[in-house]
Amino acid sequence: MNPKRIPPTAILDNLSYIGNPFKQKHFSADTYLNTKIPGANTDLEYALKFLYSYNGSTATFNSYRRDLERLLQWAWNIEKTSLLNLKREHIEDFIRFCFNPPKAWIGLKNVARFKNKNGIRIGNEEWRPFVVILTKTEHSKNKKADTSQYCPSQAAIKGTFTALSSFYEYLIQENFVESNPVSLIKQKSKFIRKDQLKPIVRRISTLQWDYVLETAELMATENPEEHERTLFIMNCLFAMYLRISELVADERSTPVMSDFRKDHDKNWWFDVTGKGNKNRSITVCDDMLKALKRYRKYLGLSQLPQHGEQIPLISKATGRGSITSTRHIRRIVQLCFDEAYKRMKEDGLKDDAIELKAATVHWLRHTGISEDVKFRPREHVRDDAGHASMATTDRYIDSDLRERHESGRKKRIKDIY
Repeated sequence: MNPKRIPPTAILDNLSYIGNPFKQKHFSADTYLNTKIPGANTDLEYALKFLYSYNGSTATFNSYRRDLERLLQWAWNIEKTSLLNLKREHIEDFIRFCFNPPKAWIGLKNVARFKNKNGIRIGNEEWRPFVVILTKTEHSKNKKADTSQYCPSQAAIKGTFTALSSFYEYLIQENFVESNPVSLIKQKSKFIRKDQLKPIVRRISTLQWDYVLETAELMATENPEEHERTLFIMNCLFAMYLRISELVADERSTPVMSDFRKDHDKNWWFDVTGKGNKNRSITVCDDMLKALKRYRKYLGLSQLPQHGEQIPLISKATGRGSITSTRHIRRIVQLCFDEAYKRMKEDGLKDDAIELKAATVHWLRHTGISEDVKFRPREHVRDDAGHASMATTDRYIDSDLRERHESGRKKRIKDIY
């Protein structure tokens, strides 16, 4: 049977089910193989050990697992060989495969890799290594996903190179391979375009943000039990440039009220563990402090947090513990977006409303940064946003584009002699 016509079975489970592979003595890949492949057990062992090293960084684990899973599936099912045997030309073939995977390997929605059945973890027959992702706008138009639409983004291909290069560097350290076949690819430009265009920062307009915030305030006034929390979340995402992962409890940290702290100069800061497990302190502006006071008043707490206060920053609706799912935050924000969209349409702002329909949670972070970089020192915005370099912050500066367009907007086409 042609393996390209058969959906493969998932190999790599979640961290909570993988356990600690460094304490495991035996590894067997037989469950996932249709034919015996020398070295497959070693592939599985070191894939699990490599991924386990990212315990504590869920986003990196998920990203690296996706790409390593695809490589395992391709090597075992298509090439019938071990990862230890792959050379530069194999990796190039794999990248080409990722651009055009078989239809049987492409899913139309994200589903769990495994499911529980009678207390046993089994592969989910609906899972696929590749998935067609529709945008919010396409979803709103009820567009149906189709396998022919699959096309990896440039960011996804770059991520694949990064993940696989890290894995082979790990194998070199473990003395299993002598060289990194990914780093030997000299012309990655065959697969990755060198884009001279300035990356577009997806954000909402000042008008749209005013509607969103006003909507959150109305929702909080009408139904405080449910939406005072919504209003506080919206303020956090915009005013402190937070990623939604920085608002939920996970293996890295559990955000609590005392993460807001006052220094010796009576300035307020918010301490957070962010991307890459990096800690940073974020400036708390006066308006954010007012939002915090309002939220705490609703919760029946003192006006401002005390040192060591362990009350969850964002509690579940039941009040029992912190929110642990970014999906939960997305739903809360999306409800506010949807209500703001309705209000804008009712006020005759149809075009602005349609643009807001495409917005995602992360646009609030982008919007907050884009607004502040207009008047705050760039390095201050960089540090508050947790950007690794000033180049990332500079993406949010569009004054040069405005000036450039203004200088060229009135040029004439007719009457030039």
